[in-house]
Amino acid sequence: MIYKLEDTKTVNYLFEKWDEGVIWGCLEKVMGDIYVDNLNNPTSAMAILGDFCYFAGKLNEELVMFKPDKFKNSIIMVPEDTEWGTLIEKCFGNKAEKTTRYAMKKEKGVFNVEHLKSIAEGLSKEYEIKIIDEKLYNACFKEQWSRDFVAQYDTYEMYSEKGMGVAILKDGELISAASSYSGFKDGIEVEIATRKDYRHKGLASICGAKLILECIKKGWYPSWDARIMWSVKMAEKLGYHFSHEYVAYNVNYND
Repeated sequence: MIYKLEDTKTVNYLFEKWDEGVIWGCLEKVMGDIYVDNLNNPTSAMAILGDFCYFAGKLNEELVMFKPDKFKNSIIMVPEDTEWGTLIEKCFGNKAEKTTRYAMKKEKGVFNVEHLKSIAEGLSKEYEIKIIDEKLYNACFKEQWSRDFVAQYDTYEMYSEKGMGVAILKDGELISAASSYSGFKDGIEVEIATRKDYRHKGLASICGAKLILECIKKGWYPSWDARIMWSVKMAEKLGYHFSHEYVAYNVNYND
């Protein structure tokens, strides 16, 4: 049997190797859920938030195969080590696409505020930059490219409490934003994107710089994880430092 864990402190030790904002949010019960093999003495655990699923502890095939009701048709599974990765491949075969992702170092106080201000203030007058309010929160759901800015927050009230974001508008239309994919105590996991027809204009960097500045004001840490090298380069431009590559699996349950 697999169980949803309420007393998440009992599995802190299982996730000691991890340095991920999504996992922090689950362990701190800010957002997401933890599932385990045993409620009284858990030895295997799975942290789930949105599109991401992280494994830790003793290998457990039942845990890997377990599909909570909130799972979508696909999920990004991140193994703790190669043994967990091998188990994911065994369980899902060609339904699991092996990919490489890129972790940035978690370094509080590393950002150069004046440098970020110079980037954030470089927006052309034809655009407008705004904090994501309730109107923009709702607007993010209207198109697929912008949903992840707010999708993990069930209501605007939840978003305003546990997240934050900035958006660039052109003639009132949302065209780029940097927002919290998820939240943890005193921080957020950054989600950043630009609408296809406005890419390569530096808008994402401006949004990113502005979001980091807003986080600094609140005493929050903006954790950054990258799917592609372009995201790594942008993060480095904003003051982050590269940490390491890691393996993830895009698992499609419908294949």
